[in-house]
Amino acid sequence: MWQPVLMINGFIVFILGALMLVPAAALKYYTGSFDAFFIRSAVFSMFIGGMLFLANYGKIKKISILQGYLITVSCWFLCPFFCALPFYGNGDILQFSDALFEATSGLTTTGSTILSNIEAQPKSVLLWRALLHGVSGVGIVIFAVALMPFLGIGGTYIFNKENSDTEEKFLPKMHYIAKDIIITYIVLNIICIVLLKHAGMNWFDAVCHALATLSTGGLSTKNNSIAYFDSVTIETIIAAFMLLGSLPMTYFILIAKRHNLASVFGNQQVNTFLKFIFGYILIVSIFHAYEADIPFWTSFRYAAFNMISAVSTTGFSSCDFIQWGPWVVCVFLTLFMTGGCTGSTAGSVKIFRWQVIFAFFKKSATNSLSPNQVTVMKAGGKVIDDQVVSSVFVMMVGFVLAIVLFTLIISMTGVDFVTALGAVTGNIANAGLGLTEATGPSGNFAGFTPFVKYLLAFIMVLGRLEVIAVFVLLHKIRIM
Repeated sequence: MWQPVLMINGFIVFILGALMLVPAAALKYYTGSFDAFFIRSAVFSMFIGGMLFLANYGKIKKISILQGYLITVSCWFLCPFFCALPFYGNGDILQFSDALFEATSGLTTTGSTILSNIEAQPKSVLLWRALLHGVSGVGIVIFAVALMPFLGIGGTYIFNKENSDTEEKFLPKMHYIAKDIIITYIVLNIICIVLLKHAGMNWFDAVCHALATLSTGGLSTKNNSIAYFDSVTIETIIAAFMLLGSLPMTYFILIAKRHNLASVFGNQQVNTFLKFIFGYILIVSIFHAYEADIPFWTSFRYAAFNMISAVSTTGFSSCDFIQWGPWVVCVFLTLFMTGGCTGSTAGSVKIFRWQVIFAFFKKSATNSLSPNQVTVMKAGGKVIDDQVVSSVFVMMVGFVLAIVLFTLIISMTGVDFVTALGAVTGNIANAGLGLTEATGPSGNFAGFTPFVKYLLAFIMVLGRLEVIAVFVLLHKIRIM
């Protein structure tokens, strides 16, 4: 049972180890000397990963559901430890809890950081954070599915656990889907890099921010995030690509194959998402302009960027929106809990699940008034059955219970309740920001104890796996 689990984990660790050589080479280019932390970590990771892969190599016709869960969950908990190695002792990251927190934040595209002076860090550290975003934007496991067809392993279960968007049945095999997604993802990143360079960034900043944008990651190379550049053009480009990252990746493939923009804009989930975020932006822009006595377009500029960043769970900021007033906590908490579309790089609950919940409430209300009426539930333009509704409600209950449980645990360590709630919600939703000054756009997570940092790292992975995958695996193992 463990052969495919260890083999795929070994393969992924080996690839991550090889990727560590890129930041080492980048530092050589900029300073003339290699980064020994990355070279040592690369050699160690490639050795361990290679040994795991070769020791368990073999043709496997298919994998079971349990093996699919094991592969997905184990790789997301194993890889951050290897990715943390080049961080440990490098720059200002002197504790392993900090290194693991930063690596997990990068891999899960959360965007939280413990670094107080980001600009003082070696370029190798900054590039590694961005590369972690780039690699995991479409999922580490999807890379394995796409790059390992020669092993004969069916990737269906892995893909379904990693990417909840399964409606594009026109593509014949899972590794073809993964390849198309990866190609689309790379092309969009290249376009974003070129646009940011022409908007005023240097090549290094353009690469790092593009990788952090489309992946909806949010780790910047600047202390003040996007506010550092103070450029409407840069904010517009990044906001646009954060929105693209919030849409299903498979729909870009549909556009390319069918040459029809209606494939995206005719989709109810996408339409609902776009209407939701732009409606919220308009309301908040008007309210903030009136309350702060500033021009509407100035308010719209900052509201649009930061709210798109929040709903896409990216974590970039162009201003300290916590200073707008207490009401902003409710607004951004709502955005954190909403998320993008299913099949996107965004985290959190996702729009489609909210559509399912509202469709269920609508059906319940209708049946209360007309018990004999046959009501068909529809969400996102699709008929949904009771099994889908049950899975959505189970996920939501798990999500909320996890927030309550971990908020209470962190509060017991001495952290005030609102800060604890914001930290847990922001990290389980992979949004990267908290709801107070300590963890908001002007703050970071450096002030927490090592225990809380380890716990938040676990919460990031829990959110990335949408909670239930971990609970299902733990329950399955318990009853075996």
